[in-house]
Amino acid sequence: QVQLAESGGGLVQAGAFVKLSCVASGSTQSNYVVAWFRRAPGKEREFVSVIERSRGFTRYADSVKGRFTISRDNARNTVYLQMTSLKPEDTAVYYCALRPGPMPARDIVVLTYEYDYWGQGTQVTVSS
Repeated sequence: QVQLAESGGGLVQAGAFVKLSCVASGSTQSNYVVAWFRRAPGKEREFVSVIERSRGFTRYADSVKGRFTISRDNARNTVYLQMTSLKPEDTAVYYCALRPGPMPARDIVVLTYEYDYWGQGTQVTVSS
């Protein structure tokens, strides 16, 4: 089993930055991808970004490209999501999720059911 724990959310003003953390523990494999998804009020959960543990490959949703940066610290089994130039529409619960294996195809990484493990989520609220 793998456990994921997010932290770092909060209430910020538009234009501010927030850095989220996702710590993985338990029986993780040697390689996997960790993705960030978010669910805004009244909307479906949507893909934000993903990173592969071994090679550091990354992908981003178009809505966050250039504003959000995903990174990893393998020694700490931690993935970060640095979010800058935040907008009110970034308000959501942010979840990290883990999928064993290397980075899958672009049309696969965005699918919630492709991920085996999920954290509980952390709320990010951006005020205008």
